Amino acid sequence: MPYRPFRSTYYDERMRASPALLRARAPYLVKNTVTGFAICALVIGIYSYTINVISQDEFDDVIVPDQPANRTQQNGPTTREGVRQAVLEARKQQ
Repeated sequence: MPYRPFRSTYYDERMRASPALLRARAPYLVKNTVTGFAICALVIGIYSYTINVISQDEFDDVIVPDQPANRTQQNGPTTREGVRQAVLEARKQQ
């Protein structure tokens, strides 16, 4: 007798649905189909509403500068110099 890990009365040897399984599922077929379509319609509706709302967004109130800010013109030390100073101060404390 060969090893059969899954034995069910609802499936035959080829794992096809038996007439008993089809009879057991029959009362729920229409309800499950309607529920599936309703869930899909809800998801598609939410997605289309979101895309519609986002596409109407206007950015006229956002101020865009003519040129990007130049960080080298600042009076403070650059990042590399700041790191170098922090390393020197840490060595002095040791």
